[in-house]
Amino acid sequence: MASRHPLPTRPLPDPRSSLDRPSSLEGIDETAWLDVIQKMEQVYTQLIDDEVKLEHKNAELELQQQFIASVMASMSDVLVVCDRSGRIEQVNRALCELVGGCEAELIGQPVACLLADEASQERAQWAMQSSAGQGVVIELNLLDRHGQPLSVDASCTPRLGGARRRLGTVWVGRQTGELKRAYQELQAAHAALKRTQQQLLHSEKMASLGQLVAGVAHELNNPISFVLGNTHALQKYGSRLQSYLGAVHGQRPEAELRALRQQLRIDHLLSDLPDLMAGTLEGAQRTADIVQGLKRFSAMDRQERQPLELAGVIERAIEWVQKGQPEPVPLRWQRPDTALPVQGSAGQLQQVLMNLLQNACYAVATQPPARRWVEISAVADASQVRVTVLDGGAGIAPEHLSRIFDPFFTTKPVGQGTGLGLSISYGIVEEHGGQLSGRNSAHAGAEFELSLPRVDAP
Repeated sequence: MASRHPLPTRPLPDPRSSLDRPSSLEGIDETAWLDVIQKMEQVYTQLIDDEVKLEHKNAELELQQQFIASVMASMSDVLVVCDRSGRIEQVNRALCELVGGCEAELIGQPVACLLADEASQERAQWAMQSSAGQGVVIELNLLDRHGQPLSVDASCTPRLGGARRRLGTVWVGRQTGELKRAYQELQAAHAALKRTQQQLLHSEKMASLGQLVAGVAHELNNPISFVLGNTHALQKYGSRLQSYLGAVHGQRPEAELRALRQQLRIDHLLSDLPDLMAGTLEGAQRTADIVQGLKRFSAMDRQERQPLELAGVIERAIEWVQKGQPEPVPLRWQRPDTALPVQGSAGQLQQVLMNLLQNACYAVATQPPARRWVEISAVADASQVRVTVLDGGAGIAPEHLSRIFDPFFTTKPVGQGTGLGLSISYGIVEEHGGQLSGRNSAHAGAEFELSLPRVDAP
């Protein structure tokens, strides 16, 4: 912007000093001369006022120039102002530092000299020729001070003059390399956080699984013992059948065969074989079901979401918790008449319910028999499915109510709790679009409510 040129401040001559007395000129009276002198004084006064106003305008213009210069100097984004032909008219300090040149060297050069490749030059040329009034944003590669390409997001805006005639282009660019690196680091951190969360979830599941070992061992002992007893009986039956068939194939006399048949109780053996085989298969299947259930519960969850009936998940959780209790705790559950349709991971929701039930059983373990109970109820409306776990324990201490979902917070003795169960359960329910809350019941102990969106299968 051009510097100002103030008007000269030398005092103007007094018009009256250069005139002779009015009476010295013929044909002009004194009144006419007075009018002329008055007009000249008015013009002189107007000139002085105009000069003062111009001085104020110049001062304001200097302040505006300083303001614009300070703003341009403080910009971290690069700024380039071009004329209509694409030659640089002005740049800011950020661009000079980026490309390693001074303003005087860059002014008058084509903007293409700042770009690292032909593709960027073609995109820049297209943007400068574009007639879009709002401008365009494109990605360009600038040459930095070391001659290396540097990616920037460049905003190209037309610079308009009077009658909206295009005078040139204003370029504002921001480096995207650091943003991309920061985004990649953020993605890596998020992936690591998800892996850690999954590992914590699996660790808590293993801790819950450890509490089931004693009950499951007893549960497995019954069918396995039954299978072993039946197997020993089948071995004896096999030996007796082998002896009898040997006599038959040896063509022993009929009387001897009848006596041997009665001695070996072949008729009883044949009648007992179907029940023996059915019992063995039942015990083996029961053992396989228990092992398969343990494998499903202990496996890493794939976080697959699918429609499911929550009542079945609740009943599986009740079954497994009952197996793991050293002393039986009555778990009151009445399956509702209406369906409980939700969408989510059955394994994760079972883990949440088992955690709530195990905590409730732990809370009533030291209570008198009349209060040693846990009640589970469920209800569904048009939009939500709610499950409530209520126990007859002493409730949650008031100072602990605000911390029950904090990671690693536990009131259990060292070695009996990790403090992750409720925290992980809270995260699982949130991922399913639901809510998990805990409070003290007015008529019993602690009450936890699990709320999930109702999702009816198509």
